[in-house]
Amino acid sequence: MKLYQVDAFTSSLFAGNPAAVVPLERWPDDALLQNIAMENNLSETAFLVPDETGYALRWFTPRVEVDLCGHATLAAGHVLLDPDNRFRSESGDSDSVTFRTRKAGLLEVRRVESGYELALPITKVEEGEYPSLLNALHVSAPLFESVSGAEQTTIVLLENEAEVRALEPDMRALAKIDRMVICTAPGDETDIVSRVFVPAWGVPEDSVTGSAHAALAPFWAQRLGRDTMSAFQASARGGHLHCRMDGERVWLGGPCVTVVEGKFHLPE
Repeated sequence: MKLYQVDAFTSSLFAGNPAAVVPLERWPDDALLQNIAMENNLSETAFLVPDETGYALRWFTPRVEVDLCGHATLAAGHVLLDPDNRFRSESGDSDSVTFRTRKAGLLEVRRVESGYELALPITKVEEGEYPSLLNALHVSAPLFESVSGAEQTTIVLLENEAEVRALEPDMRALAKIDRMVICTAPGDETDIVSRVFVPAWGVPEDSVTGSAHAALAPFWAQRLGRDTMSAFQASARGGHLHCRMDGERVWLGGPCVTVVEGKFHLPE
């Protein structure tokens, strides 16, 4: 199997969020897909199979299959659309690609001057209560639960970037909560800042999370009073995103860098 490793939402090596991309001719058993993702040991591995819409796309963490992953979708688009990748010569010369997913619908990645743009369906949230989640974060703050979207999502609204950066969650407690936890605040140098914790899915803290910004973009668009915003995810690796609302979709923009190109060897 061909294998690519891509750093998404960054123009520099060893930053952004790494994802593995594995193009396939047909779907093998799910157990094999999960084992490959476990072996890659990255937050996500994206698997692609050609179909009538472009490509069918699935994502696996080292532990589970997930319903939506933004950065691995951007990485898959990069593998298919970047003229410097060898796979590009085999997949045509288009500047956009459409992915069919199981629960997130059709997703599109476009090649643009600044890198790539990814369209995701927005995730809507409403104010709620989840005391055990706040206790695991060691904070007292307003909390918002998803009422639409492909994934169970919680947004915790903090006062400022310093509070976001200072978080030291109880990962063992968070691992018992089956959802993506997004902690956010106004940014110091960007419109918004965030950190994302998903230990229940095998990713204690994600580096740069596209699907989180499918919730953050409409959340902050309402509060900022505009449809475009800059975002920074303050993980150890860090990553910048440009977010643009477009009706029921959000476009997330950023560059990608290919780090590894090789083959995954499997027994006959």
